[in-house]
Amino acid sequence: MRKFILLLALAALVGNVQAASGTLKRIADSGEIKIGYRVGTEPFSFQDSSGQATGYSVEMCQRVAEAVRTELKMKDIKVTYVPVTLEERFDAVAKKKVDIVCSATTITLSRLEKVDFSLMTFVTGGSLMSRKSAPIQMTSDLAGKKVAVISDTTTQTGLATFLKENFIDATTVAAEDIESARKLLDEGKVDAVADDQIVLIGQIIASGAPEDYTLAQDLFSYEPYGLALAKDDGEFRLVVDRTLARIYRTGQFKPLYSKWFLRFGLKPTPILQAMYSLQGLPE
Repeated sequence: MRKFILLLALAALVGNVQAASGTLKRIADSGEIKIGYRVGTEPFSFQDSSGQATGYSVEMCQRVAEAVRTELKMKDIKVTYVPVTLEERFDAVAKKKVDIVCSATTITLSRLEKVDFSLMTFVTGGSLMSRKSAPIQMTSDLAGKKVAVISDTTTQTGLATFLKENFIDATTVAAEDIESARKLLDEGKVDAVADDQIVLIGQIIASGAPEDYTLAQDLFSYEPYGLALAKDDGEFRLVVDRTLARIYRTGQFKPLYSKWFLRFGLKPTPILQAMYSLQGLPE
């Protein structure tokens, strides 16, 4: 009798795995889910003091991994964290080097030509960081100034559009990443750094001397974040979106937000509160 029950359980497991397709099938076949993340985008994705991947977006993906284990009925699926660069993150998904990218990634229509995105995970906007000794209070104060911005990002596009539409004559200086941009600011080579406001706040905190920096009072762009997934893989995306919707619908986002943002005095904005409510889709 016991042998018969074990055979039935094995048959059910094999049938469940065979029913899976796309990303889920790849995970089931390999026994591993690969989570891509960008290093240095605190508090969304970065490495802690022991070199382990952590952050707000990474923790969301950890919950996705648990949901995948439940979906496939495979509790021993291994989670592997794969660092990806700004330039390679979407290629990494498209070429199946990672199953999902968990970072500070803005959802755009042009990016949807290459990858899909989950439900929104955060909402922020482009802003400016400057030295408190020479503050840039508003984006309009950039006239005649130099501002560092990371190349090939939505921030770069948004800033260029804002400056053009508002006839602000400022010089933009390309930077490879946010740490390089902050270094240019610290060395006095630029007057400000442009990036998503929440990322700039993360940099100010990570600097160890937050009193030396200040943020502009306005935003120049709209940046809705999501988790990047392979295109046309509705089965995996449904697992991801169900996980996120459940986090929002049941209020599980509150301790998650508190852990990564509220401890620094960052209260959720009205638009972010609305996102949590609107994205908490019912089953």
